[in-house]
Amino acid sequence: MELSLEQKFQEKIDRDERIEPRDWMPDSYRKTLVRQISQHAHSELVGMLPEGNWISRAPSLRRKLGLMAKVQDEAGHGLYLYSAAETLGVERDTMFDQLHSGKAKYSSIFNYPTLTWADIGAIGWLVDGAAIMNQVPLCRCSYGPYARAMVRVCKEESFHQRQGFEIMLTLCQGTPEQKAMAQDALNRWWWPSLMMFGPNDAESPNTKQSMAWNIKRFSNDELRQRFVDMTVPQAELLGIKIPDPDLKLNEETGNYHFGAINWDEFWQVVKGHGPCNKDRLAARVKAHEEGAWVREAAMAYAEKQENRLNKAKTA
Repeated sequence: MELSLEQKFQEKIDRDERIEPRDWMPDSYRKTLVRQISQHAHSELVGMLPEGNWISRAPSLRRKLGLMAKVQDEAGHGLYLYSAAETLGVERDTMFDQLHSGKAKYSSIFNYPTLTWADIGAIGWLVDGAAIMNQVPLCRCSYGPYARAMVRVCKEESFHQRQGFEIMLTLCQGTPEQKAMAQDALNRWWWPSLMMFGPNDAESPNTKQSMAWNIKRFSNDELRQRFVDMTVPQAELLGIKIPDPDLKLNEETGNYHFGAINWDEFWQVVKGHGPCNKDRLAARVKAHEEGAWVREAAMAYAEKQENRLNKAKTA
């Protein structure tokens, strides 16, 4: 009996082979990837905003240059990911329209304010640390263009995480006021960082199927636990305290038990009611509108160059 296209597709997935843009794929697989990759790309662009806010207020030229480089990296990550999503047949303008209209989501973590310089350290250490935990397995994603884009993204995110940790270490080794600033940043960013991994597995509608397709390699709860186990010893090295009274090492498993996450807060932010949702979206829309002339000029230049090449070929 001849296998159906869907059965052949799943067999290829089960053999841990890559799916490429011209390969047959189920519509649901394509739709899942478009949603995930575009959301990831949106998160990279919106994620530039809370950090970009501190470029002009960085405490030294070295810090300013480092932060500028990081923000530029995030823009590049967005471009890689939009390009990967386009291989699935979705136009970039469509993805931008979905983001600007509020139809498409981005990571909830970027709807929190950056109140002090220590927040830049906490974002690098915690937020980028959580991103690495999420994204390294995506280098083995079943969809080829997404997996290949993630290789470079993860290398750069690893640098960002070390940069953030170094900022936190410098603050913690500084004055009592600086260490208190680092502790305050940890207090505010810890729980949103745990929420970055998404809902608990039992409440996540997409995890099971995404894992069956090898889009995801680990569940939300598995990745969250790995992040906690990695980060707690780092906080101890810094000499600051994780804001969780229920945090405790399970000596039998080697894992840390952590307290209950406030999922009501998570869903409120996802639905657009976080501290900075409106500001972030307005900033992105404004930047897109004010950058229209750049896109138009680039397109006009590209068309002019193409016409010159065509004329040269026919001469």
